Amino acid sequence: MSHVVFNSVGKQYPNGFEAVKDLSLEIAPGEFLVMVGPSGCGKSTTLRMIAGLEDITAGEIKIGGRVVNDLPPKDRDIAMVFQNYALYPHMSVADNIGFALKLAKLPKAEIKSRVDNAARILELDELLDRKPAKLSGGQRQRVAMGRAIVRRPQLFLLDEPLSNLDAKLRVQMRGEITELQREVGVTTFYVTHDQVEAMTMADRVAVINRGVLQQVAPPQTLFDEPENLFVAAFIGSPSMNLMEATIEPAGDDSWKLVLGSQELALPDSLIDRRPALRSYFNRTVVLGLRPKDFEDAAIDSTGHTIDVEISNTEALGYEVIAYFTLDAKPVVSEDALDLDADEAIAAPVGDGNSTIIAARFDPRTRVRVGHSAKVAINIDNAHFFDLESGLAI
Repeated sequence: MSHVVFNSVGKQYPNGFEAVKDLSLEIAPGEFLVMVGPSGCGKSTTLRMIAGLEDITAGEIKIGGRVVNDLPPKDRDIAMVFQNYALYPHMSVADNIGFALKLAKLPKAEIKSRVDNAARILELDELLDRKPAKLSGGQRQRVAMGRAIVRRPQLFLLDEPLSNLDAKLRVQMRGEITELQREVGVTTFYVTHDQVEAMTMADRVAVINRGVLQQVAPPQTLFDEPENLFVAAFIGSPSMNLMEATIEPAGDDSWKLVLGSQELALPDSLIDRRPALRSYFNRTVVLGLRPKDFEDAAIDSTGHTIDVEISNTEALGYEVIAYFTLDAKPVVSEDALDLDADEAIAAPVGDGNSTIIAARFDPRTRVRVGHSAKVAINIDNAHFFDLESGLAI
């Protein structure tokens, strides 16, 4: 197992474009770290710099305590799994898995032992004589993983390995790759644009955008404590509802949030937990509310309630996503506007003076499109961001 360290790493191309900017990051021995971000954010460039397929233009990268800036890929003791599997079509499964060992001129008995062991772990025992053309997408992915395992490298690098699989198979392979990584214990760096993969597979997730590292944390921490507006908008599906709100006095030393024509009491307990909010009294902030923090008040009226008109619903069996409009100014960071539909399922934001809210309701809800409803809000779970910097308060 190997420790990977990025010290102020940068990548600038001859045309002046900076793909990665001042990246400092550590991957612990045996850790499964996933780097996630929208297309073109610098995550694949980061992986290729570790592999030696891209030269770095600033800083240094260490693998196992050794600076590898100038080492060729073959001397870095890494194994890569590509998006397209990169299998040799004329070779059998066994030959594909053992090819790197053959090049290394290991004894035939050793090669067979390693290949058989990898095949057992990956449940490929019955497929060793087949050619890649006779395999399913999931089986090809297992062969690619087997080829990486048998080398016993210091580091696994996986570049969007599931993007060519259908949705059902992707779910299955997420679990298999995670289980495999835990079994073999090799330090793993995995890049994807799919936040679901990141949240379900990683020990820690590194969110990157426009070449700049935004936040590194365990998956649940990213969801519960996003450090800025980009992470708040990117992590979660549907994404966090973000709108402007003003903190105003409510009398008797209490405070309230004013969202357009709506007013919500700001509990003293919340202010005590987030004392930095005191410096935003009588100021406008960005209020963030997760869809899970709303409920049909007819089912659970705990919290502050507001009256709304339901504009749309999506019944998913285990929940209902309900949409309604608040006359509060929506907030969408410039970076979040660049997100593709498959990178983050963002709630629609309405026009410049109203915010379309996405809310997760219990499937027992009876709300109907075009009808009024009373909605409860769990304000204790609210997120607050500085309007100018976008940083969490």
